[in-house]
Amino acid sequence: MTPTVPTLALVTGANRGIGLEIARQLAEQGVRVLLTGRRAGAAAEAARQLSAEGLDVEALVLDVTHPASIAAAAQGVQQRYGRLDILVNNAAIRIEPYGRCPSQQPLDQWRETFDTNLFGVVAVTQAFLPLLKASPAARIVNVSSLLASLGTHSDPASYAYSDMFKSLPAYSASKSAINSWTVHLAYELRDTGIKVNAVHPGYTRTDMNDGAGEQEPRQGALTSVRMALLGPDGPTGQYVHLGRQIPW
Repeated sequence: MTPTVPTLALVTGANRGIGLEIARQLAEQGVRVLLTGRRAGAAAEAARQLSAEGLDVEALVLDVTHPASIAAAAQGVQQRYGRLDILVNNAAIRIEPYGRCPSQQPLDQWRETFDTNLFGVVAVTQAFLPLLKASPAARIVNVSSLLASLGTHSDPASYAYSDMFKSLPAYSASKSAINSWTVHLAYELRDTGIKVNAVHPGYTRTDMNDGAGEQEPRQGALTSVRMALLGPDGPTGQYVHLGRQIPW
């Protein structure tokens, strides 16, 4: 009898914060998780932490800003597994300082932000798409943000309508672009078994937020995990938080 091969997931930026919790929760559901990070030591230590909890997690080096790193990771997964069932594009940065007006944020910060938050996501997805197509029902989850929502940003009643969050124009725009990428890719794959969705994790206490937030990373991972484990009747091309659609 051929042994059952576990569902295989890859999570980018998973050595800490929300990404680490996404990896943990997927593994708790019986998924084999490839936990990726830019630095081998950090990824290995995070994988050891979860493995010590009895979870099926492996470390994989993947820098979403370096094409050679992406290609090597995809080749390794191809050689070892021949497929990928779940891709969670979680890796992201926020390098803009709070308190500076949008027009004062230097252009190099925009470029650096987009290199990771948008171009890295597109590059990783393109590299792993052949492996996702080899899965009978693959899922792509793009971790976005409420700051991607132009409707929310324009609503005077929202917390995004403030000096604090209007000082993050590059981060917000990069996540808006991720939402657009999600819609376009979902359209391309609409007649396949692959579902593509963007998620808002919630305002989560992480290093990216300087420790600020309304919830812990474990709560911040819930929506990504839910969308990664969607059944065949689940949605595609949506932007959601805990089952609720977010205004684009």
